[in-house]
Amino acid sequence: MFGSLVRGLLLLVFAGAASFPLGARSLLDYVGQCVPFARAASGVEIYGDAWTWWDQANGRYPRGHTPKVGAVLTFARTSRLPLGHVLVISRVVEPRVAMVTHANWSRINGVRGGVEQDVTVFDVSPKGDWTQVKVWYRDSQGLGSSVYPTHGFIYGPRPATELSSAAPDYVGSLIDAYAR
Repeated sequence: MFGSLVRGLLLLVFAGAASFPLGARSLLDYVGQCVPFARAASGVEIYGDAWTWWDQANGRYPRGHTPKVGAVLTFARTSRLPLGHVLVISRVVEPRVAMVTHANWSRINGVRGGVEQDVTVFDVSPKGDWTQVKVWYRDSQGLGSSVYPTHGFIYGPRPATELSSAAPDYVGSLIDAYAR
């Protein structure tokens, strides 16, 4: 029993080390691309460009169109996002508003690649199925004006404990979504 526990802990340590640079003390310290971050934060073991995750998940992970904590929202490839984007749901505020934690979206201190925790994503799809979203963008201090097409959610086996802060700003998230 003790041996299997140690092996399990070592697997978790090495899996996390493979996704994050040495010296990162937590998920929130990560600096890099969205894909390794989403993989480590959700437990979804998919590799390759973000836009390919939806098809790769077919038959491997449950997929759907309802946000759940730990689910990965997969963005389609567009001219603005030629590699797509993936983010992880950290809180569901209401059916069309969620908070997410993701990497490499906004510039943080003038640099891309950092992690943002508990920022707003708003479903603006006509059918309320999360196939079109707006995402909070640091430079505008609110939801950006761009609408991004998405494929849907991939439901992972184990969301990280650091996805959400102890006191996320639900009211701010709703204001971001509905006040503009």
